[in-house]
Amino acid sequence: MKLNKILPYLLLLLTTVSFAQQHSEQNHSNYIAPTDPLVQQKLSKWQDVKFGLLMHWGTYSQWGIVESWSLCPEDEGWCERRGPHSHDWFEYKKAYEEIGKTFNPVKFNPERWALAAKNAGMKYVVFTTKHHDGFAMFDSKYTDYKITNTPFKSNPKANVTKEVLSAFRNQGFMTGTYFSKPDWNTPSYWWKYFPPKDRNVSYDPKKYPDQWNKFKEFTYNQIEELMSDYGSVDILWLDGGWIRPKSTIDPNISWQKSIPYDQDIDMAKIAKMARSHQPGLLVVDRTVTGEFENYVTPEQSIPDHYMSIPWESCLTMGDSWSYIPKENFKSTEKLVHTLIDIVAKGGNLLLNIAPGPDGEWHEEAYQRLDEIGKWMNVNGVGIYETKPAAPYRQGKWAYTKKGNTTYAFYLAEKGETIPASLKPEGLTIPASAKITIAGNKKVLRLKNGMIEVPAKTIAEVGKQPAYLFVIN
Repeated sequence: MKLNKILPYLLLLLTTVSFAQQHSEQNHSNYIAPTDPLVQQKLSKWQDVKFGLLMHWGTYSQWGIVESWSLCPEDEGWCERRGPHSHDWFEYKKAYEEIGKTFNPVKFNPERWALAAKNAGMKYVVFTTKHHDGFAMFDSKYTDYKITNTPFKSNPKANVTKEVLSAFRNQGFMTGTYFSKPDWNTPSYWWKYFPPKDRNVSYDPKKYPDQWNKFKEFTYNQIEELMSDYGSVDILWLDGGWIRPKSTIDPNISWQKSIPYDQDIDMAKIAKMARSHQPGLLVVDRTVTGEFENYVTPEQSIPDHYMSIPWESCLTMGDSWSYIPKENFKSTEKLVHTLIDIVAKGGNLLLNIAPGPDGEWHEEAYQRLDEIGKWMNVNGVGIYETKPAAPYRQGKWAYTKKGNTTYAFYLAEKGETIPASLKPEGLTIPASAKITIAGNKKVLRLKNGMIEVPAKTIAEVGKQPAYLFVIN
């Protein structure tokens, strides 16, 4: 069954935007900084690396549809079903869950991904070990709905999560495991006695505590597998913020006030266990403000101001989180500007690339990473291990600092070369300052607050997505 030609591209674009808007809503004023010295050290290291890779990959890639959400019986755009089984939710769910019988990503080569990401200047990875549909991209002993129970099981790299984390770890990356707290496959969450009405648990956990305890134990056990059997892990990135204690629901946030039940899975117990296996582990319980959200994660959006708390924008390189046959990738200029904008405001960029059903990325994704890498090789000095510098972002300028050095990025329009004379907006440069352009030794003259760039230097630097002025 080929659904990849049936799902309209425009629908996918709109659902990505709508869902992102809903899940970016959050009050960050109650952020709680970690007190564990090992977690503090890990968090500081993570804030220095700035640029990471996220990958959404599962059996849904074979149909070329939005990840998991077509299973959700809500009347929302991102949940809309397509294809021959769309008229009947039960038939559709059965067909969806049978994709695994033919899922066989024979081109899976995580070493190529890791090298491409490293060359682009990325320094951490977060891999989707399980999305909301419950399909495990690791060899979990607590479910048969997993990658090692597909035609790919005979492949020596069948335990995909282990292979991905190992390949990236070998390239010096910090490693992270995305894990969905909701699981729409396990009967202890969507209990068949009560068919689901929406994304939430299909029964009231207070009325049926035995079922809920089964689900809590299942979740705990799968996370412990990931924390104990897959080498060193730096980040446990938990999605599905509607699974949360009732006391943490913010009634001022539209999507949270619709959560019908207390869905407390005992994060304190999970975090303690996880850190017993992975000391200093960063725990990111997304949107659940408190001690288990070590950094916040605005989705498909960038704050319009500097934020002092640790944060990361998770964004897609194209329009979709999951694989679609024809993707609309953002330009290199747009991606470089996005990275600079985020870093200047105090955040990290986690950029999503979606593998396809054969286990490979679009070639265009590799091209983008290669182009970003060429820019980072020259200008990464103003990105890594820096701190934001006031006025952060102003006009076409963005600022970071490291020690006594200020880095001023000029975000060029497409095809724009450096102007012969320009003034960094909102920044006062001392007359005694030494100013150069990254990758060029020529010391530039400062006249009446304006940086003057000789024609020869303009020609030597050439056209770039953004130009970095190093001010000492």
